[in-house]
Amino acid sequence: MTAKSKIKTDTVLKDFWRDNARFADLFNAALFQGKQVIHPDELEESDTDFSSILKWNGHMETVQKILDVVKKRAHGVDFVILGLENQQRVHFGMPLRIMLGDALGYLKGYQEIAKKNKARGNWEDSDEFLSGLRREDRLHPMVSICVYYGERAWDGPHSLVDMLKIPEELRPVVSDYKMNLIQVRESEELVFHNGDVQTVFEISRNIYKRNYKNIEEVYQDKEFSSELGVVIGAITDSPELVNQALERKGGRMNMCTALDELKNEGITEGRREGRILTYFEFGVSLEEIAEKTGITVKEVEKVLKENGVLNPV
Repeated sequence: MTAKSKIKTDTVLKDFWRDNARFADLFNAALFQGKQVIHPDELEESDTDFSSILKWNGHMETVQKILDVVKKRAHGVDFVILGLENQQRVHFGMPLRIMLGDALGYLKGYQEIAKKNKARGNWEDSDEFLSGLRREDRLHPMVSICVYYGERAWDGPHSLVDMLKIPEELRPVVSDYKMNLIQVRESEELVFHNGDVQTVFEISRNIYKRNYKNIEEVYQDKEFSSELGVVIGAITDSPELVNQALERKGGRMNMCTALDELKNEGITEGRREGRILTYFEFGVSLEEIAEKTGITVKEVEKVLKENGVLNPV
């Protein structure tokens, strides 16, 4: 984001998903093919900090894990903990990060129950006393989703097993941990019912794929809140779009009009080229520029040479 917008993408996304209706719709689309299993009025805000202290053999280690958004889905005294991780770049350790977050969530629940049991002192036998849990005690389930907003396809692991080098004979006995991953750029099959979520995913996806005609066909006569324009601009790394949304009077905007203005200024079609030149100006390596823009190092070099900022070999 530019200095003009002063917008942090991570903060924008966290704020967007804190809304219960959007959060519920995301989880229903990701986990239940759009079926309305999770309802907004069942959700309540929960602590995002799952950090803990691990103790073993006289040693202690602090492990920190903070999720982006966490909600509790209540069923009377029982509830499910729903966690959301926003990811803007491919992370090759993401399944392990998700597993660690879930594990620390379970550990937190375990410690809370054990603490209550210790205060009450109502153990049936020494087994319950040693474990801190009574036989009937149960933990609350953790369900986490990772939303990936990057322009290039996710080419990282989708599960713990994808991260392991396993001898073939051991594969059947190695436990796996599957990651619930959503890619904005590959979200055509997701069934959304919330208009805000549908708009953000559809427009962001089409901007990535340069399908501006699709945006014009669907949104030609539609207006939506400038807040959504900021979210879309943050996701697609378009500070110009963010600034346009912030400058809209009345808090409403038309995406086709906004894109037309960007095209007239030569920004949208040349957005990737502009980003390459900006990154290079600030000393970013060619390899990192390629990763940030979703193209090869040779293509980055070509753009820089064409613009006279990198001398031909």
